[in-house]
Amino acid sequence: MRRMSWHFPRRLFASELVGTALLVSIGLSVVILMFGTGSPMARLIPSEGWRRLITGFLFGTTGACIALSPVGKVSGAHINPVVTLAFRLMGKLDLRTTLVYIAAQLLGAAAGSLPLLLWGTMGKSVDYGATFPGRGTTLPTAFLGEMTTTFTMVALLAVFLGFRKIRRYTPAIFPPLYAIMVWAEAPISGTSTNPARSLGPSIVSGQWQGWWIYWLGPIAGMLVAALATSFLAKRIEVAKLYHFDSDRDRLFRRMAMPSSDDTAR
Repeated sequence: MRRMSWHFPRRLFASELVGTALLVSIGLSVVILMFGTGSPMARLIPSEGWRRLITGFLFGTTGACIALSPVGKVSGAHINPVVTLAFRLMGKLDLRTTLVYIAAQLLGAAAGSLPLLLWGTMGKSVDYGATFPGRGTTLPTAFLGEMTTTFTMVALLAVFLGFRKIRRYTPAIFPPLYAIMVWAEAPISGTSTNPARSLGPSIVSGQWQGWWIYWLGPIAGMLVAALATSFLAKRIEVAKLYHFDSDRDRLFRRMAMPSSDDTAR
């Protein structure tokens, strides 16, 4: 029997770490700018609803830009443990690569939260963008909010990735999607949909109220979405949010989903 071996995918790990760090540092800087005490945005845009809409759009735009960047070319820009788990359930990642991705995302979120401290008192006034149930919101309601928004995100990903004609437009769904979700749902749970996104600011702010919601809610939403869109799994060719070219996709597939011959060596 040949000895099993496995090469640590350093490029995939580094890419997911950097991508998640950018999402947290840039995306939550937008949150701080829009809602932090002392920010001029409250005077420029008095409507909190409009500020939530713009914040969601810019947060989604940040994610889309990461998917289209060199980072996205390497790892597929999951930048969210829930997205990685969804691809795992669809059979597009092996278990070890899945764990590498999730470890990179959590470490990236922690690293990306450190620059948020530069916002000083303005950042501290909104707990550096930490997510927790809104005032007067019960934990079950916040859980349902996270489950619903994550279900929507993962289901749309599956639909766009499952059909070749619209696959190239997958990153474009994030700006309008998060604009709507943050506008409608942020007062309930903060609209995380991403355990890593919630972990980062909790580390620097020390705010952990209802932390389990931001793990179990998104995972539950992902599981329901994966079940509802399971008929599309075979149509999804590779675990990437944006497909640049077939050669890169084939290389990624070899890196993230080793063949039985490779794992048996």
